[in-house]
Amino acid sequence: MIDRLLHTPEGVRDFNIKETSKKIELQNRISSVFHRYGFRDIQTPTFEYFDVFNHKRGTVDIREMYKFFDSDGNILTLRPDITPSIARYVSTYYKNDNDPVRVCYIGNTFRNSKSYQGKLREFTQAGVELIGINSEDIDAEIIALIINSLSIAGLQEFQIDIGQAGFFKGLAEEAGLNEDEEEELRKLVDEKNFIAVEELLTKYNMTDDLKEVFLDLPKLFGSVEVINKARKLTTNKKAIESLDRLEKVYEILCDYGVEEYVSFDLGLVSYLNYYTGIIFRGYTYGTGVSIVDGGRYDSLLKQFGKDVPAIGFAIVIDELMLAIERQKINLPEFNIDTLIIYNDKTRKQAILLSEEFRSQGMNVQTGLLDKTLEENINYGKKHSIGGIISLNNKEDVTLINLETMDKNVVTLNELLNRGEN
Repeated sequence: MIDRLLHTPEGVRDFNIKETSKKIELQNRISSVFHRYGFRDIQTPTFEYFDVFNHKRGTVDIREMYKFFDSDGNILTLRPDITPSIARYVSTYYKNDNDPVRVCYIGNTFRNSKSYQGKLREFTQAGVELIGINSEDIDAEIIALIINSLSIAGLQEFQIDIGQAGFFKGLAEEAGLNEDEEEELRKLVDEKNFIAVEELLTKYNMTDDLKEVFLDLPKLFGSVEVINKARKLTTNKKAIESLDRLEKVYEILCDYGVEEYVSFDLGLVSYLNYYTGIIFRGYTYGTGVSIVDGGRYDSLLKQFGKDVPAIGFAIVIDELMLAIERQKINLPEFNIDTLIIYNDKTRKQAILLSEEFRSQGMNVQTGLLDKTLEENINYGKKHSIGGIISLNNKEDVTLINLETMDKNVVTLNELLNRGEN
């Protein structure tokens, strides 16, 4: 029993001191970019009423949610996705406000994936939601924000795949597919399961030309030329309008100077059904899944009583960390600048000195001189501490630089004066 308590459940994990330090550094970098684009932080609950994430709203499969009951018998769920929470929040607190809302967040989400395969079931997302504007400029701005966020995280080689939910939906409407049929086909197209798509289409009553377009969807990926190729496959008005919009977004991304990171994938239709327009995913090497997911969801807030357009994305911090580690990209870690060691007679001087240094922004750890100086040096090196200040008496102080191992003896007053200067 005790041995079991020492392990975490399947799908969750501890982050050690170094990992946590790097994770916080990564989150702070990404948040700084969000803020520079004018987004403000909010926090929503870790669990909410089940209906907020009901699959009918287009969120994840009910079987992937962690569900439980409150004392009144209401069904609650740990949030599998933060976007519906933001939609509920904005619809509640900005119900009669017509100004655009720009919010960002960092929080954990939970998915009880039935095929575990080493994936985390609790993972951290950093994302933004821009609510109230539907334009190509905003679509492009959000994609540029993603690219700048990944760049500041340290990535140099990554790609943002862009698709259009409207292109697939236009074709599905033309084919007369019902909701269940559309969802099944969308899932197979998104997985690029060519054989299964072909097999499924034989069951549907649609023209051969339309079947060919659906069969070509998983193959329509690459440079901007994909858009022109797709134009030749259909005359569907909704599909063509979706392509026009993609082309305009690309032109604006060229103005941002980020087109080298962009490719197109018209088979990118997403497992989340609330997306209505542009969709995007970010990929890099070192991880087998996307590190960014997002898109336009112009109908979601209407389900919470506020009919306004919206767009957003989420960066999966845990997958991003894995990629950064495998690409051997260094992130600075939190370190202790100084270890001040003292005895009973020099405690007051040590407290005075440590508080003075902390007031200057230094990270200072203190400890009693109950070990030899050599033991303290070994401890400092093991824990990446910059240096040691040893107060053997009230007058003399020994300074040790743990990087160069230089030693110097000064008076306490000299050290305090040095700190002030």
